[in-house]
Amino acid sequence: RRAMRHAQLLGASEPLMWRLVPALVREMGQAYPELVRGQALITETLKLEESRFRKTLERGLGLLDEATADLGESGTLDGRTAFRLYDTYGFPLDLTQDALKGRGLSVDVAGFNAAMEAQKQEARAAWKGSGEAATEAVWFQLRERLGATEFLGYSDLTAEGVVTGLVRDGKDVTTLSAGDEGALIANQTPFYGESGGQVGDVGVITSPEGLIFHVTDTQKKADGLIVHLGRVESGKVETGHPVELSVDYRRRQSTRANHSATHLLHEALRQTLGDHVAQKGSMVSPDRLRFDFAHPKSVDAEDLSRVEDIANAMVLQDGAVETRLMAVDDAIASGARALFGEKYGDEVRVVTMGTNIDGDLAGRPFSVELCGGTHVARTGEIGLVRVLSESAVSSGVRRVEALTGDAARAYLDRQDQRVRGLAATLKVPADQVEDRVRALVDERRALEREVADLRRQVALGGGGSSGAGAHEEIGGVKLAARRLDGVPAKDLKGIADGLKGELESGVVALVAVSEDGKAAIVAAVTGDLVGRFDAVALVRAASEAVGGKGGGGRPDMAQAGGPDGARADAALDAVREILRKG
Repeated sequence: RRAMRHAQLLGASEPLMWRLVPALVREMGQAYPELVRGQALITETLKLEESRFRKTLERGLGLLDEATADLGESGTLDGRTAFRLYDTYGFPLDLTQDALKGRGLSVDVAGFNAAMEAQKQEARAAWKGSGEAATEAVWFQLRERLGATEFLGYSDLTAEGVVTGLVRDGKDVTTLSAGDEGALIANQTPFYGESGGQVGDVGVITSPEGLIFHVTDTQKKADGLIVHLGRVESGKVETGHPVELSVDYRRRQSTRANHSATHLLHEALRQTLGDHVAQKGSMVSPDRLRFDFAHPKSVDAEDLSRVEDIANAMVLQDGAVETRLMAVDDAIASGARALFGEKYGDEVRVVTMGTNIDGDLAGRPFSVELCGGTHVARTGEIGLVRVLSESAVSSGVRRVEALTGDAARAYLDRQDQRVRGLAATLKVPADQVEDRVRALVDERRALEREVADLRRQVALGGGGSSGAGAHEEIGGVKLAARRLDGVPAKDLKGIADGLKGELESGVVALVAVSEDGKAAIVAAVTGDLVGRFDAVALVRAASEAVGGKGGGGRPDMAQAGGPDGARADAALDAVREILRKG
């Protein structure tokens, strides 16, 4: 960012730092191979960040000029203002210092640091006050005492275990009784703890002594401690007791189908949009999935359809989903996709699914990723992938949401029912619904144009005493004042222009009252009278009469509004009063 600031001072008007990425990779790629793997993403991200920061820079410099206007040629910007520029507008301290240095000004750095520390103290106090701090501390204590939980859920959905820890109200306890809500930890479990975007499992934990503990969520805490959250429905549980842990099969099956689908969508997006596409986040639940990825602009319908087609081709292929434990370097060397910036241990789990069938990649594995989540055994178990939407998450990050399996089929059934219902309403075959709707939209637009023309004709003279000929004269100035109930606000300027033409010299004041009782106001002044009357002043006076505030526009044409349309006549009288005063 400092380099961008200096580049701007040298006259650079466009982002340029991204152009240095090839040189960076060439010089440092051997020592840092992740630079080679991520070159396309680094380039695209840097270009986006530069474009975004230029806006921050322009806004920040403008605010800085305002904040230092009274400091003269040598002074100090107070630390609280500098911190506000940083905290609210994203303008870093070092850039503030650089920008002021050339003007002989400085920044109260101590005041800046004090303001930042005060904000941190407030955040810490709020966190401690929430009780979350005490609850989080107990997980680290249990992890240190018990070690990591052994996860069995890749192959098993039921398992036997021993209760090693219990937590109630953020405290380590030895017993939970019927009606208690809390957390249960076992030495081993088939329950998947929420991580990597995949939600935690639900299910039940029982014992021969009559314990029924309903698991409503499973979380992964403190580096490998798997925590079952839930409620004791009957019996009681104590540390040291043997239990049987059973995961909700249908929910897990839907969840892992959605997780496998995110891998297919990831690779389908890369093959459709380019190698710069990289995962930025995901959410995998039994009901649906969402996948966030790096891409600079919206994905059009054609590309989105291609992504869906590629993913479904892999589903229909019904290829085996293979998982292997590998050394991280070996996994990367084999072509496994790693999340850029993610930290991995010495050993990683590599998930491979599908086989490319077209182009240069034919015969090679379709998707190879490092992943610790649960997956289907074969891609056919996903059933179907249906992309619901594509949207922006933040600058340079897009999101797709999708359904799989039964949820996708149910969604398509509902869509089909809607189309059949529309076909029945429109009295056309289902395959002609789209054409019929287009025709209806065209007819409506034509009717709206006709109605607008009729309203304009009425306002301009088609309505007898309310027409253009029925203008009044105040202090030698012609005034066309109209109350036009039911006329859309967007039509008022066109009507005002027409009335100005009819008057040749004069003032126009229009008030339209909508069905909900609100008033829209337009005032217009012919060119020869602009020196005497200001349309903005006229419209503000009229707006005040109907309970509005302000209004804006040009001296010859302005608009405003207000909530009290019942006082439309008072608004027109306010304009008359200004004309009387001349």
